[in-house]
Amino acid sequence: MFRKALLGAVAFGALMVGSAQAEDLKEFRIGILGGENEADRLRNFQCMVDTLPEVLGVEKVSLFPAADYDGVVQGLLGGTLDYAELGASAYAKVYLENPDAVEPILTTVQTDGSTGYHSVMVARKDSGMSKLEDMKGKKLGFADPDSTSGFLVPSVTLPGDVGADIKDFFSETGFGGGHENLVLEVVKGTFDAGTTWASGVGDFSDGYTSGNLRKMVDKGILDMDNLVELWKSPLIPNGPVVVRTSMDTDMKAKFKDFMMTLPESDPECFSAIQGGDYKSYTEVTPAFYKPIIDARKSKIGS
Repeated sequence: MFRKALLGAVAFGALMVGSAQAEDLKEFRIGILGGENEADRLRNFQCMVDTLPEVLGVEKVSLFPAADYDGVVQGLLGGTLDYAELGASAYAKVYLENPDAVEPILTTVQTDGSTGYHSVMVARKDSGMSKLEDMKGKKLGFADPDSTSGFLVPSVTLPGDVGADIKDFFSETGFGGGHENLVLEVVKGTFDAGTTWASGVGDFSDGYTSGNLRKMVDKGILDMDNLVELWKSPLIPNGPVVVRTSMDTDMKAKFKDFMMTLPESDPECFSAIQGGDYKSYTEVTPAFYKPIIDARKSKIGS
């Protein structure tokens, strides 16, 4: 009886693996984080819809733009997405819930060779504020609860920089519904300042070389002359390119090779999906994100 049960379990497992690999040949599913409007996100990833079917040998590539970060996180945890580009904190959330759900394989390299970026706090230039201390007693906006730069890093580092708990220093905090909308709400005056992400490389007046501010400038929806930077975080690890762990091994290898060569084979596609000026990709493992995983774990327990 035991032998039959064991053989049955092995056969079932082989059937499931075969089924998963068969599915891999049909559709490749891309999760896209929230943070800017859906039409822009779909347009930025269209180049992958056009090229990946032939590269991977699949029938089609589908895009799934989530309303927020958690939509992609849940899709990855549920195995309904094959690839996504996450912020470090969103990856930490996936890792803490199921370390075997996805594999981080690559991250971006900035034009200066670094593999990190910054959280920046911006306010309207006509607010009269010029430094973090000027925000005492004012309303601060965060981007998204699962954003590294838009929430996790500021929530961990700001108390030390202002010498007080966030709830005691600021009169009120809230969320802007993604990075792009947060900055628009700061410009509208909903928040006195807000936290978003930027490479920190290049000039603030240009929106830096990459990041949310630069994307908004390039789309013509933000004039940097209207903003001032009040605070910049320490360097944050660039978020990972992750793939579903259970994906067919050959498909993983083909996809990784495609991404590694993308900056040279199709610079326009590379720039579109990354949203700014980057140099290349480099390989990463979960160890690269340990500080962020630890930070997220400490926030959960606090």
